[in-house]
Amino acid sequence: MQISFHTDAFCSAFWTFEQCLEWAQKNSIHYIECGLIDGTSWMHGLGYLPHLSVVDDPLRIRRTMEKYNVRFSQIDAAFPLSGMDGLFYGVPYVLNAMRFAKLADCPRVCTTDGLEKPEGLDDNEAMALMKRAYQRIVETAELYEIDVTVEIHGYFTNNINRLDEMLNFVDSPRLRLNLDTGNSFIAGGNPIDFANRFAKKVSHVHIKDVSQELAEKCRGNDTGIAMSHSAIGDGVNADNIRQTLHILHQSGFNGPISMECEGQGGKLIERSLQWIRQTLKELGIPEE
Repeated sequence: MQISFHTDAFCSAFWTFEQCLEWAQKNSIHYIECGLIDGTSWMHGLGYLPHLSVVDDPLRIRRTMEKYNVRFSQIDAAFPLSGMDGLFYGVPYVLNAMRFAKLADCPRVCTTDGLEKPEGLDDNEAMALMKRAYQRIVETAELYEIDVTVEIHGYFTNNINRLDEMLNFVDSPRLRLNLDTGNSFIAGGNPIDFANRFAKKVSHVHIKDVSQELAEKCRGNDTGIAMSHSAIGDGVNADNIRQTLHILHQSGFNGPISMECEGQGGKLIERSLQWIRQTLKELGIPEE
């Protein structure tokens, strides 16, 4: 499997994207995942944000990454697609992300639904809207030869049967799953169940642990968390993550597993990396 990490880990440290590349090189990580802004902001312009923008030149970004021997595992364009805003704002955003990804040599773009039930729509109406959105998105994904991943993160994607429907909105190998171990757990489910059911559709994985305190407060009430403040391996989701990795390995998955946790300027995510590498070794899973 390929160890990656989400640049979200360094938002609180106000790092630039290139500082994340430096951290990757220092820790012998060759894959990175970042968010993409459709526009720009003062934080991006002043270098206080580790994400990229569509105003950045993807070819220049690609050349910079080559200097550090790092490639993209995925670009995160997970604007909620389940409500009316998903059609008007989310779809154009994802299409722009795919164009950027193609030039930046990124093989995947992440999408998702909203955290809560969409206002003014019943579930079937929202699913129908999302189906229209994904039909347009996947048509472009096939043209650009990029995987569109559906992240487990919200009201519909944490419902295992609704997620199954979503992954079958379009009959295309380009519509895949981004399995998130933390969101599926905090919503009251278990990533093991998602791995068992969808192993063959997984293209990318978010590895996220959950602290006992957060689980006691939020599990079963929230559908996703923006960031985990537990090092991977230190929380109550660690055994589920281990079993999920085993299931995926047995199914033949050899793609990226992207660490998601508060980096604390490197300290917390470095502890997470140590646990991930040790766990892969114990499970007999080679790191690419």
